[in-house]
Amino acid sequence: MKLWLRQHHQAFQLVIARMWCTRLTTLMMLGVLGVTLSLPAGLYVVLDNLGTLAGSIESDPQISLFLALDANTEVIKDIDKRLHGHHDIKDYRYVSRDAAWNELQHNAGLEDLAGGLEKNPLPDAYIVHAANNDPATVEQLRQELQQWPGVEHAQLDAAWVKRLYSLMQIGRQAVLVLASLLGFALLAIIGNTIRLQILTQREEIEVSQLIGATDAFIRRPFLYAGVLHGVGGGLAAWLILYGALSAFNLSIDELARLYASDFRLHMLNAQACAVLILAAALLGWLGSFWAVSRYLTSIKSSR
Repeated sequence: MKLWLRQHHQAFQLVIARMWCTRLTTLMMLGVLGVTLSLPAGLYVVLDNLGTLAGSIESDPQISLFLALDANTEVIKDIDKRLHGHHDIKDYRYVSRDAAWNELQHNAGLEDLAGGLEKNPLPDAYIVHAANNDPATVEQLRQELQQWPGVEHAQLDAAWVKRLYSLMQIGRQAVLVLASLLGFALLAIIGNTIRLQILTQREEIEVSQLIGATDAFIRRPFLYAGVLHGVGGGLAAWLILYGALSAFNLSIDELARLYASDFRLHMLNAQACAVLILAAALLGWLGSFWAVSRYLTSIKSSR
């Protein structure tokens, strides 16, 4: 066991020493890996923040039922009775024209507009929440309510939120596709880097084989190199994302203050960061394993 640990420790130290000797090349390599990893990670961050923003907005399907201006008490009672007994309606709330007018008059920024009107132009209304969130079912309910006597207009208020969620679902699929494509690119980049290292150490490898070194012994330092390149690329991607989000938040803070909001773009959480770095390390290990295995196979076939 001690011998096995000592071998791994020596391989790790060897890789660190080689990377330090070629630190400029190593830094450039880590920068390339970081930029490549930051693309899908950045798109994921944008979608995650959009999901947080959409989640803070009322997304429950809501239908605003505006009554005709000449709707009398009997018409309102009939509509109330229909709404109460409708199985597709979860709950509803009546908003009288007087209550809506008072709210309009006290709404910040609309006092001058309300004061310039001689009489209340607002109709009585009902705010209706559907029992089913399915867009087709909600739209069918809206069309049904539109046909009721005394209803002037039925408006579906949360339709844009549903469209946003649909676009976000497409975005998540795009993240998976982009991550898969760039994952193959990382395998090729790291594999090619390890292959070049193998070629520069070819004579050393051949001598090691002549004195009885196993394939695992030869492969070990290159696997460590691949993992360290992957981890470094993951950390570089995190730094790129952090810098980009910090720069964007400077502008977003100014815009959010204009709308009395505290919205900011949030960085990846600890779990997502761990997944990013571990995925990069795994890709580095796979790229190295593939490159070394191809080289060892070519040596054996040439004998």
